[in-house]
Amino acid sequence: MISGQAILAEAREWIGTPYQHQASAKGAGCDCLGLVRGVWRALYATEPEIAPAYTPDWAEKHGAETLLEAARRHMSETSLDRAQPGDVLLFRMGADAPAKHAAILDEGDHLIHAYWGRAVVRSRFAPWWRARCAAAFSFPGAAPWPR
Repeated sequence: MISGQAILAEAREWIGTPYQHQASAKGAGCDCLGLVRGVWRALYATEPEIAPAYTPDWAEKHGAETLLEAARRHMSETSLDRAQPGDVLLFRMGADAPAKHAAILDEGDHLIHAYWGRAVVRSRFAPWWRARCAAAFSFPGAAPWPR
């Protein structure tokens, strides 16, 4: 089993990685999906599928739940109120928009995510983010968070 602590240790190593659309290289550049992909590679050695090329407005243009569907293929969905540190959260940036942003839930009510135009950051899981949270997923084989 993979521990939530191991997931968070890897995710925290990405903090400060510059934002770079479609990239997934710790310390060099990544976007929100690239962060999750990089943590996945560190945990499992290979990614479960190759991410297709995508534009910054892919979700708005196509309206498909591409990110949500991919998460459902490879991770275990959980309810938002049961999400634990180390889980992946997906967000809708608009009420009727598909999910297009990903973050890893950190301890202390925080998120680790790649912030557009900035870097991978640890930020508060503030009401603004909570209102946009669409789904929560656990990495395969992730152990329950210790109580």
